Amino acid sequence: MEELRSLEDLLELQQVDSEIDRLLDRRGSLPELDEYRSADEDVKVLTARIDEAEARLRELDLGSDKASGELGLAETKLEAEERRLYAGGLSARDAEHLRNEVEMLRRRISEREDETLALMEEREQVQKVCETLEAERAAATGHKTRLEAAIRKEWGAIDAEVARLDAKKSEIVPRIDPDLLEMYDTLRPQKEGVAVAVFADRVCSGCHLTHSAAEEVQVMKLSPPRCSHCRRIVVPQ
Repeated sequence: MEELRSLEDLLELQQVDSEIDRLLDRRGSLPELDEYRSADEDVKVLTARIDEAEARLRELDLGSDKASGELGLAETKLEAEERRLYAGGLSARDAEHLRNEVEMLRRRISEREDETLALMEEREQVQKVCETLEAERAAATGHKTRLEAAIRKEWGAIDAEVARLDAKKSEIVPRIDPDLLEMYDTLRPQKEGVAVAVFADRVCSGCHLTHSAAEEVQVMKLSPPRCSHCRRIVVPQ
């Protein structure tokens, strides 16, 4: 009778452990987890693209500052050279040289103006891209935050239930024969977490195989009883 009571307690322990296993499996496979990982990856990708866009903006600003500086110098020099040219008093050779210099400066100014305009236009485009990416990242971050809150809430409920079951388990374990408990702990990893099964109508609920009458007699002779097919501990019902 004492052995049967210990077996019943062992079966209850198996049920508790199976429920804990189910909860822990659920904890690690919430549908929101994959969605959260996807959202997190989206945020990372968008952040990288924003960093690239902002780096390009800095390059454009530097290029624009350089072009503006060169444009200013060229305009100042052109103004001075034009004054010299229009002042007269130059030899034909010097005047021709100065006219060539003025023409070159005008071309340079035109090129710098085109370059500055192109840089400004590109900057405007990159700035729009950056703003769009920022909006997308804000949306992705919000989605990620909501998922995280949902996951934490679900984990909290699961952890609370696991804690309750652990407390129940701690009450059951002392009632079980130590040798039986050791066998249970050894079998559990080998039997996909199920070391104990109900034995009713000659059927083992662990492997669902039926025993002959002779096999049933052999099962019940063992201490503890064990399924002749899957070798799980069985509890007669």
